[in-house]
This record gives sequence, C-alpha cells and structure tokens, in this order.
Amino acid sequence: MKAKKSLGQNFLIDKSIISKIVTEVLVCNNDLIIEIGPGCGALTKELKKYNSNMLCYELDSDLKGVLKLLENDKVKIIWQDFLKSNIKDDIKNIKYNKLFIVGNLPYYITTSIIEHIMDSDIIFEKLVIMVQKEVADRFLARPHSKEYGYITVVLNYYFEINRVINVSKYAFNPVPKVESVVLSLIPKKEREIINFNKYKEFLKKCFSQKRKTLKNNLKEYDWNLVREVLDKHNLNENVRAEEISGEIFIEIFKNM
Repeated sequence: MKAKKSLGQNFLIDKSIISKIVTEVLVCNNDLIIEIGPGCGALTKELKKYNSNMLCYELDSDLKGVLKLLENDKVKIIWQDFLKSNIKDDIKNIKYNKLFIVGNLPYYITTSIIEHIMDSDIIFEKLVIMVQKEVADRFLARPHSKEYGYITVVLNYYFEINRVINVSKYAFNPVPKVESVVLSLIPKKEREIINFNKYKEFLKKCFSQKRKTLKNNLKEYDWNLVREVLDKHNLNENVRAEEISGEIFIEIFKNM
C-alpha cells in the first residue's frame, strides 16, 4: 500500500519495534485492545495473537482489502476518524476485563488524540503510543526546559509517562524525516480532585505567551491569590510558567 501524506501515514515495518510494543501491552484474552490507525495491520497481526477483543479505528478506506482479512468474531475494524468517535458508546456492548489503547499516531494530531481519550470518560489500564521524538520530549519535559509547556503539565497531571524505546526513522515505510519514540502512559490512580476542564483552561492562560511572566498571562485572575502560593514556594512575581511545576500549578488553581 502507498502511504498517504495527507493522513500522516508511515507504516511501521520493524519487527523488533512491533514486538516491543506488543510486549508492553501484555493483555489477557478477556481484555480489550483499542488500536488507533492500524494501517496495513503489521501491529494488529501481532496483537491479535493475544486472542483478546480488539477494536481498530482506521480512516483510510483504501486499506479495507488488507484489514478485512484480520477481522473475526473478536477483531472489529471501525472505518471512522478516531477523533470523531464516541469511544464509550463503541465499547459498551463488548465484555472485557481491562482496556488497553495502542497506536502509531499521526504526528500532527498526537495531542488531539490523547485529549480525546482523556475527555472520553473511559477507564483504561495503559496507553502505548508511537510519537515523534520532539513530541515525546515535550511530554517528558521538566520545568526550566524549553520543551516544558501546557501539554507537559496536563499530561503529567493525568498520567505516569515513561519512555519505552527510541525508534529510528528507518523503522517505517516510507521513511519519515523525524525520529520516533514509543511511550507508555498509565492513568494515575490518585490525582488531585479538581475540575479538569477548568484546570486545562487555566493552564492555557498560564502558557498563552510563554516568554511573558505568569503575572502578565493571568491578568484576569486575582493576582494576590496567585502570589500567596508563589511566596510559599519562594517564587518571585517575575516567574514564568515554564519555571513552575505541575504540583504548584494545581496549588495555585485550588487557591483561586
């Protein structure tokens, strides 16, 4: 199959990387796997060996001839844009124990896909994804680094994030221009109880103009309440969002 640039397609062909992803999932035959963008089915074929339920979302209908061969009573292909899916509704009639989500994600919509999963109100064990190295660096970034930003803080509130393996661009056909990384994202069992949607909006304001101070970005908020938390942590009024940890952001948010 010829990859489509418009869909960000790069088909994974390296068997050792496929094996590493499959090992990272570790499902049982009474579990459910959701695969995002199975492509030509290289990963699907190996995941299928677990004999668990599988639900695969694929947008490219030109792949039907390949993927239809993998369907059976436990493997179903949904020919739909994953970002437009109602995941909760799609899985409601499937009996399963634990849910795992896997995908080699198109680089340009990686963040949108993860946010769609977080907003879907489903309980799952682990998200194992292949992303562009630059994206992985942002997800794993620490305060005071140039990669640290809004999405770093959001994802680290929700997940424990680990780097599984670095992936050469030559593991794909066609060969992309960038290197990739497989990440494991495990939902945290204990999180601060906050309004997550409002917290995300607050963080967007904090990072809206990254080179400006937090005070400049939060002009519509009561700065005295923000300053109470900053003073507690010996942070001055000229601090920027990129210098503040996720724990302190939550503390500021809860104080307002």
